[in-house]
Amino acid sequence: MKELLQVEKVCIRYGKLEAVRGVSLSLSAGETLGLVGESGCGKSSLGRAILGLEPIAAGRVTFEGRSVTALKGPALKQFRRQAQMVFQDPFGSLNPRMSVGAAIEEVLFVHKLGGSRAARRGKVAELFEDVGLDPEWVRRYPHEFSGGQRQRIGIARALALEPKLLVADEPVSALDVSVQAEIIRLLKRIQRERGLSYLFIGHDLAVVREMSDRIAVMYKGEIVETGTADQICDRPQNSYTQKLLSVVPDIDTALA
Repeated sequence: MKELLQVEKVCIRYGKLEAVRGVSLSLSAGETLGLVGESGCGKSSLGRAILGLEPIAAGRVTFEGRSVTALKGPALKQFRRQAQMVFQDPFGSLNPRMSVGAAIEEVLFVHKLGGSRAARRGKVAELFEDVGLDPEWVRRYPHEFSGGQRQRIGIARALALEPKLLVADEPVSALDVSVQAEIIRLLKRIQRERGLSYLFIGHDLAVVREMSDRIAVMYKGEIVETGTADQICDRPQNSYTQKLLSVVPDIDTALA
């Protein structure tokens, strides 16, 4: 498979705290790489830094062979059309004073996509249908939706620019297990239909395994083990990975 994303020896610092230390990983086109670790290990910081939402102290990120580490202005805007994020808290990432349809339409307007206002609204309706929501709901506000529905709206907004990469930062951790299963199935379907690549960040190894082709295990700012999903979950080599597996819940029933 063609390599889409390359992270090379990336370090992220907050003052004297080194949150990410020399992390390297790669992601191929159409692949899902799971990034798993406990809260505070640096995985969300890394995901945000890949998209230029956090400064990188050292190292390099390349996308389709081009360095994106120091992009600014129009070049950064162009990159973000190709790489989008699905946030952990869909409610916190939506403007409570703006209808959900207007929030997605604004993305199209800012990036000069979708044509006329009527065409943009038609595109928003299509995105709603694609994530399993009634297009009639576009005039509603975030507080009128359930957590699972808001996450679908967040996914629709991320898809509006037709990206090649989605960084999904704990996208189901705030949801009930049954709703988690629905969102996982949705993400898988969208990936099949659109050929997307995912960096899927989470702390629940059962969920990450269900989504991922490969898994990278992160501990205290470093990658301690990488392998296929089966290798990591069935034959873990690192003691920290073994510890994560010892507390894995069973979500097979919900995903059936």
